[in-house]
Amino acid sequence: MALRPERMSKVSVVGSKRVIDDVVEATYEHHSLHVTDYDDRYEGFSPGESLSGAESVNERLVTVRALGSILDVEGDELDRAGSLDDGELTVELEALRDRVNELDDRRDDLRAEIRDREEEIERMEPFAELGIELDLLRGYDSLEVAVGEATADAVEDALETAADVDAFEVFAGGDVIVAFAASAGGADDGSLEDALVGVDFALLEVPDADASPSEYVAELERERAEFAEQLDEVEAELESVRDEAAGFLLCAEEQLTIEAQKKEAPLSFATTENAFIAEGWIPTSTVAEFEAAIADAVGDHAEVEELERASFTPDGDHHSEPVEGGEGGAGHASSSADATADETAEREAATDGGHASAGGDDPPVVQKNGNAAGPFESLVQGFGRPKYSEFDPTLLVFLTFPLMFGFMIGDVGYGVLYAAIGYYLYANYDGTFREMGAVAIWAGLFTILFGIYFGIDVFGYHAYQLLGLKWEVGKGLSPADTSWALAWLTLSVLFGIVHLNVGYALSFVTNLQQHELKHAMYESGSWLLLLNGLWLWIFSKHLLGAKPAFLFDSVSVISLGAITFTGLPVGVGFAGLAAAAVGFLLLAIGEPVEIAEALSPIVNVASYARIMAVLLAKGGMALAVNLLAFGAYIDDGGAGSFHFIFTASKLADVNGTDGYQLVFTGLSAFADLTPVGIAAAAGAVVIAVAGHVVVLLLGITAAGIQAIRLEYVEFFGKFYEGGGDPYAPFGYDRQYTSDE
Repeated sequence: MALRPERMSKVSVVGSKRVIDDVVEATYEHHSLHVTDYDDRYEGFSPGESLSGAESVNERLVTVRALGSILDVEGDELDRAGSLDDGELTVELEALRDRVNELDDRRDDLRAEIRDREEEIERMEPFAELGIELDLLRGYDSLEVAVGEATADAVEDALETAADVDAFEVFAGGDVIVAFAASAGGADDGSLEDALVGVDFALLEVPDADASPSEYVAELERERAEFAEQLDEVEAELESVRDEAAGFLLCAEEQLTIEAQKKEAPLSFATTENAFIAEGWIPTSTVAEFEAAIADAVGDHAEVEELERASFTPDGDHHSEPVEGGEGGAGHASSSADATADETAEREAATDGGHASAGGDDPPVVQKNGNAAGPFESLVQGFGRPKYSEFDPTLLVFLTFPLMFGFMIGDVGYGVLYAAIGYYLYANYDGTFREMGAVAIWAGLFTILFGIYFGIDVFGYHAYQLLGLKWEVGKGLSPADTSWALAWLTLSVLFGIVHLNVGYALSFVTNLQQHELKHAMYESGSWLLLLNGLWLWIFSKHLLGAKPAFLFDSVSVISLGAITFTGLPVGVGFAGLAAAAVGFLLLAIGEPVEIAEALSPIVNVASYARIMAVLLAKGGMALAVNLLAFGAYIDDGGAGSFHFIFTASKLADVNGTDGYQLVFTGLSAFADLTPVGIAAAAGAVVIAVAGHVVVLLLGITAAGIQAIRLEYVEFFGKFYEGGGDPYAPFGYDRQYTSDE
């Protein structure tokens, strides 16, 4: 584990175009070169072209992916492994495409037929409710007919008052109305339509069918059922094809993807008529292996040269350290590529004697944090992948995030569940879910440890009472341990001071490497002096009466009286103020616009009080659930700890014992063998289970979000920006095929 990413080197591979296929193959199999794209900036060079056959490979790859989409192949259906012969792949793919396309077309046709029938049924249902033969709704010479959705009373009222309507009849069936009307003598056609202008009348088109509406609907439903049955048969056949062909498609897609990447690799190269140059980044530790791999593949027809090694400087761009003995360039490489002398001179002129640079020259980032801290990279990348020039804070997040989370929850029961959930994710998923599972396991383990420390706290119940133990440490919720609440506030503040010191120290080192000591003092040293100077004064005896007493008493509380702290000497307080004044002066000289933020070290540290706040909030919620379910009492005249009441007999003992004070009567106190007592017992169980599930979930959001916030805002904000490029080596991690 380290605070820096893996060291990267810039390399070039220069060779004759006669061996470009072999170089691509060797580079692909070595799977270590992060290729950078040539950006066409240099005269005499041009971007390369895809290798022969790329178009055919891409066409087949598109076909494979389309078939996989049609068959809904997800990746867990592999029934074959190994490589596919190109001829075998082509023949089998062609046959599978014809079969699947035929079935897919048939499925689309059947779905269209079913959709048409459903639309026609929907159109006919109003007429079926009406119960009038369709031929009676059209074809009249002297009558006008209107069919639609309306209110019968409104239609009748409109027709009653219409001067151009001589006679009418209205029939209703559900929401559908049919109106027959005879026009008055001399009235024009359209009298019925004119009469209904003021009525909310949604016209329906009368279907052109001879059967009765109910018969017609029945026929449509029969046809729909037949098409649905045929569709089921086609779906079953496609499912059968999927079972047969899924393994082939997975292997074919992977094999064609690999082949397509190889064919298109020269698009990132710089080329002339006879030679090529490929550049990229590679972990420094693997340069020798990469050189050997290329030499084994093509001998002296291509050469690998380590051009530079990127150092860890924080100026936003990598600083390249030249490699001793490197001749750097296309001119040097031309001889190994058997290129002509003219081409050699052309390349030297184009690059001013150096190598042909490629675009995207910032080194990619390979984080190396080991198995334990590795999963916490996902939390860091949630803020932003570290730049190559930055410190990688993953190790520090690994050391602090589970600690903060576990302290804020501090319960054995919840910790076991968090760890169990994490183990399930870790064991059953890959990628981000697996990493989150590992994070949850660590968070759960620390939650268990702090739960034991807080009195063997199990779902808000202090189990040490059942074990007959005497326990001094508490969360600060019961009358016996209220002093602990303020002690945890002080401890949260102290943790914040240490956490921020680490952040400012990393910022100081960063600025020192980038510039000089003076700049580092202006940028970071000023904040270190302000942070530590102000808090040294706060914890000193100077103006002791104006400061909260718990800041000093907490040391005795946490140490169980073994250590007494009355404050740092007054001289230390004055020294702290002097250091803060120096820090303010440095800030005013180097960063005058930040003078307004001079007190932010106090504000930032106070922000860590949320650790204590979440601890009390989650503990209080668990206590509230237990009070509702079981009730509680305190002893020693109100100065003792909470004790839960699980039975009616215990409630009677509490009420009959001097020195016991009833706090709350929970449902379990009414439990007995009567119907009411059984219901009370069941209610207590339901409240306890549901309540603790809610606390469990809120613990994830509250403790998790607050811990992440302290990492991202308070800690990262002091030294970290993120925005690095991920390491994407040329190659492929095979899953379904072999490289044989």
